[in-house]
Amino acid sequence: QVQLVESGGGLVQTGGSLRLSCAASRRTFSNNAVGWFRQAPGKEREFVAAIRWSAGSTYYADSVKGRFTISRDNAKNTVYLQMNSLKPEDTAVYYCAARVGAVRVTRIDYEYWGQGTQVTVSS
Repeated sequence: QVQLVESGGGLVQTGGSLRLSCAASRRTFSNNAVGWFRQAPGKEREFVAAIRWSAGSTYYADSVKGRFTISRDNAKNTVYLQMNSLKPEDTAVYYCAARVGAVRVTRIDYEYWGQGTQVTVSS
């Protein structure tokens, strides 16, 4: 079992930045892909970004390319999502998720989920 704990959400103005963290407990991410998803009120949970832990390869949704960066810290067993140039449409609950194996961009492919952290971008 992998337990995931997110942190770093909050309220920020348009154009601002936030960094989300996803820490794993009980097990390491070594054989995992870790993704970030988000869910706005009344909308489906959507893929944001993901990283293949072993190779460090990254993937992004078109809506966040060039603004968000996903990275990992091996020593801390933590994945980060650096979010820059935030827009009101980025407002959502952000979830960290993990799966064994390669990166996937659909939520049903992820077995482990964190509790979510709220990101609110004011206009």
